[in-house]
Amino acid sequence: MSHIITPDICDAHPDVQVLEPVFLNLGGREAFCGPLRTLACFEDNALLMQMLAEPGDGAVLVVDGGGSQRCALLGDRLAELALENGWVGVVIHGCVRDVDVLAEMEFGVQALGVHPRRGADNGGGQRDQPMHMAGARLVPGQWLYADNNGIVIAETRLPLE
Repeated sequence: MSHIITPDICDAHPDVQVLEPVFLNLGGREAFCGPLRTLACFEDNALLMQMLAEPGDGAVLVVDGGGSQRCALLGDRLAELALENGWVGVVIHGCVRDVDVLAEMEFGVQALGVHPRRGADNGGGQRDQPMHMAGARLVPGQWLYADNNGIVIAETRLPLE
């Protein structure tokens, strides 16, 4: 993977969308990119587990957890599952847990915060649908670029120097 520096991407491609600066970089892979897939689920990670068990093919899963800070949608076991299945990372508009383990994994994780309690597993949610999150319109197939400076969304894969 080429070196990702989101400020340079923004300078070279002023048409990219930039997600609001509300996410913490919590994974061991500080910079990551890939075609994005989407999931909307509120305090329920059953559909998240199902998606991460499928081949990721180098994609980044963007999860709209409604901004909830009452439970975690992802922890070390789901991150391990994602890695095993070829996902590059996740961006969660909600919380994660097991952050000490996540920080040691070669996996991209950005989230609003940390919570020790896991989410429910009732199976609610919608996958692979366009959504609005953190001030941006996200459509499956767009490209997501993330690092310690922020998260940008491009319509297509960008040439990185």
